Amino acid sequence: MATIEQSNSHNLHEAIFEKLRTLLVEGKIAPGSKLNERELAESLHVSRTPIREAIRRLAAEGLVELIANRGAIAVQLSLEDVMHTFDVIADLEGFSGELAAKNISDATLSELEALQYEMMASYARRDLSSYYKLNLRIHHLINQAANNPVLSKLFSQVNARIEALRFRSNQDGVKWEKAVEEHQEMLDALKARDSSRMRQIMIQHVKNKRDVVAQLLNAEINRETAKHE
Repeated sequence: MATIEQSNSHNLHEAIFEKLRTLLVEGKIAPGSKLNERELAESLHVSRTPIREAIRRLAAEGLVELIANRGAIAVQLSLEDVMHTFDVIADLEGFSGELAAKNISDATLSELEALQYEMMASYARRDLSSYYKLNLRIHHLINQAANNPVLSKLFSQVNARIEALRFRSNQDGVKWEKAVEEHQEMLDALKARDSSRMRQIMIQHVKNKRDVVAQLLNAEINRETAKHE
């Protein structure tokens, strides 16, 4: 793992949190794996204090489970949990998209266009890590543009559970291309202030992600089953 630059205490703690979050989302810390404070501290060349704080924050976000006698474990959802979570997120994103189309300011729309441009550049380079971070910023910005704090809080809490799976859903080239097209459709609907169209696009976008993830997880389950036959 890359060493974290140590500047002031706040920046260090934030950098450690973001680093561990990225490792979890990108699957470099696999679901079900234990987050060993000592090993992480050694690999990142920091003390265990910022590691411990980051793990607590990740647990609050839902990316890590704190289990008695086992410690911190990267969250591992069942297929049923995943499908239920995606269904909830589809409705939350649909509602936020509908409200955003009604409430979005010209300044926020310009910011979204700039992020879309950056995201397309990452897609052209096939830089999935950069692409996903920009993608997440776009989804959060649309959610914020809805101007409903309760909705924003719910979205952040529920979405954290499946971020790693949303990241993986773009590893299929054809599905990734489809997701990119859907993002352009979102931007077009927002520019047109078409709330019903935006709601439809957002719901379908998430359901497409759900279907890709279901295929991935079912394939993994089948492989594990075949190993033990």
